[in-house]
Amino acid sequence: MSVGPTNKPFSRAKLMEIKLSSLLEVTKAINNNFSTTELLEIFKKVATDQLQIGKLVLLAFDEGWKTIMKFGTNDLPEFDVEAKLGHIKEISFVNLSEGNVKLDFDIVIPVFHKSSPLAYVLIGDINEQKLEMSPTIRHLPFIQTLTNIIIVAIENKKLFKENLKQAAIKKELELASEMQSMLFPSTLPSNATMDIAAFYLPHRQVGGDYYDFIRLNENEVAFCMADVSGKGVAAALLMSNFQANLRILLQHITSLTDLVKELNTIVMNNAKGEKFITFFIAKYNHVTKILNYVNAGHNPPIILSGNTTSLLRTGCTGLGMFDEIPRVREGLVHMQTPATIVCYTDGVVEVENNSNLEFGTASLEKLMIDGREQSMTELNSNIIRSLDRHREDQPYIDDITLFTCRFF
Repeated sequence: MSVGPTNKPFSRAKLMEIKLSSLLEVTKAINNNFSTTELLEIFKKVATDQLQIGKLVLLAFDEGWKTIMKFGTNDLPEFDVEAKLGHIKEISFVNLSEGNVKLDFDIVIPVFHKSSPLAYVLIGDINEQKLEMSPTIRHLPFIQTLTNIIIVAIENKKLFKENLKQAAIKKELELASEMQSMLFPSTLPSNATMDIAAFYLPHRQVGGDYYDFIRLNENEVAFCMADVSGKGVAAALLMSNFQANLRILLQHITSLTDLVKELNTIVMNNAKGEKFITFFIAKYNHVTKILNYVNAGHNPPIILSGNTTSLLRTGCTGLGMFDEIPRVREGLVHMQTPATIVCYTDGVVEVENNSNLEFGTASLEKLMIDGREQSMTELNSNIIRSLDRHREDQPYIDDITLFTCRFF
């Protein structure tokens, strides 16, 4: 036969001794960074051994209401904590049983932080001959205080862990951002044969856009722009691998068709079909003035020669969409120099204003025509200023990337 706690009343001095020793024990435990389990064990020991409570449940909020400690009772039936207890703002004697839900508790002790409930203590089996002399009844405010201290300590431990997690994520993003910045060329040429400039504004700390400029030989250069689906560290890692493979393959593969097919296989193997990359790659020979290119599902770059603009659309589907690209077509342009090419990602042309109107490629074409005498750095700056004016109060919702070339 089980024996419940005794009902022997405490003297005032003994009561003070219990409270002080309990608070001291809890304080030491918190200062020594005891685990949540250890803190709850102390709470249980104080409640059963010192305060003579026979039946208790402690409910705490952690992305939903959960029972974090109980004794003297079987598992609670499921019930709506907010509906049953949400109206209770102070220590209350209640009857929580209703219909098929049997909650045999007599007292609810709420614990609040400002106006939000953090926990509820349910106490039952109050069976005293003299209710006013019950040690359980007399200790209710102290139980509330003790619960508050322990729950706040547990909350602080969760916040500390969350802060550590956030710090780790921040460091991971910083490393990914540094890694991504290394993808971009550190310098771009501006000389008698070409003027190259770029602008990159990531929407978040780590974006999914990439551009590159590679000198192939004395007469030929290659340049490209890519945009990986998704953002964050995974996108940065995929793009980093993509850039490394691109630079290696360009040393051995002269055909842009073969290059694109090989890159598609690499993206499929690395992304497992979960991500894809839109990609524009071009080779330009400044002696023959011939531009060869493939547009793999990317926003078509705009080329301006004289007062005439056209879009570089010829190519194939994006990389990583199919195991094998069905067909790759190469574009060829005999450049009438001076000629300007603006490569961009969808974040540029899809910027919307307060009326939900996109910036669009037509706006880019007009800026190119109006800025035909500007340097590429000046043209990029003018485009960004125009974007800022166009979007009015709307935020940028994607990476903003420009890669502009003028060939003479």
